[in-house]
Amino acid sequence: MAKKKQQTKTAPTGPRTVATNRKARHDYFIEETFEAGIALTGTEIKSVRAGSVNLREGFVLVRDGEAWLMGVHIAQYRHGNRSNHEETRSRKLLLHRRQIDHLHARATQRNWTIVPLRMYINDAGLAKVQIALVRGKRQYDKRQSIARRDAERDVNRALKQRYTGGNGRA
Repeated sequence: MAKKKQQTKTAPTGPRTVATNRKARHDYFIEETFEAGIALTGTEIKSVRAGSVNLREGFVLVRDGEAWLMGVHIAQYRHGNRSNHEETRSRKLLLHRRQIDHLHARATQRNWTIVPLRMYINDAGLAKVQIALVRGKRQYDKRQSIARRDAERDVNRALKQRYTGGNGRA
């Protein structure tokens, strides 16, 4: 008799997104994005892997030649003990010197800020943060973005009806 082959489960390829900052894409024009490592404590990385992260109030501050992630809420680890971490402490971002200098030069200009867009775990199991250099939208910019998105949705709906015979089913 032939032996049955063992099927092994493979880890999913590609980064696993833990948290996204959906409000950032609504409130800001995204100019440039960067990938940064983040220095976390033991209970913080366990909470990140569990998905207990909120990036909504987060921003990046460049101080003394270092980039710091501020205002990001990482919930305390459920099974942690008295040495659990503080939930909204500032966390150091790991970037190249040239990237930090570039971010600092642009962020000190008027109307520019740096915000986190998403946090994810890469294939090596390391926590990474995608940060962006952004410029704030005004109210009319937000309305224009919504109108543009609605128009694209209407065009796609019309094309789908035209090419599928009008009933919307494939």
